[in-house]
Amino acid sequence: MASFDDAWTAVAGGREGEPVSPELRPLLERVYLDVLSTPTDPAALKKSLEVLLEFMAGRGRTNANCWAADLFFCLSDGWERDWTDQNLPDEFHNILAKMGEALHDTVQATAVAKNFGCLPEQLLEEVRNLRI
Repeated sequence: MASFDDAWTAVAGGREGEPVSPELRPLLERVYLDVLSTPTDPAALKKSLEVLLEFMAGRGRTNANCWAADLFFCLSDGWERDWTDQNLPDEFHNILAKMGEALHDTVQATAVAKNFGCLPEQLLEEVRNLRI
């Protein structure tokens, strides 16, 4: 059976010789658990996304971390269930979809990520503006 460990292994390889920060793992795991919880607890998911994106917008803003987080949500490799099949409120679905869209461009093509609303700070603002 697939698990978070499988999902993490699929994205944790690093990028262009830069390792993924070990601090990213528990942050992604918390979001993973909150996304797959039944029923979904919107307050818990909002909080775990906020913590993850605060890290990504600050000390965790590296090319490897941005690629890992992007691939985590874009591919959903190793997930027990695909997050897109979860009965998430549209606002959460939209944010997670953006995280798997152009978040990987944050460091090396900032203008591209910004254009798509996928910079960590843009996503963080969206999360903070969620009315739950």
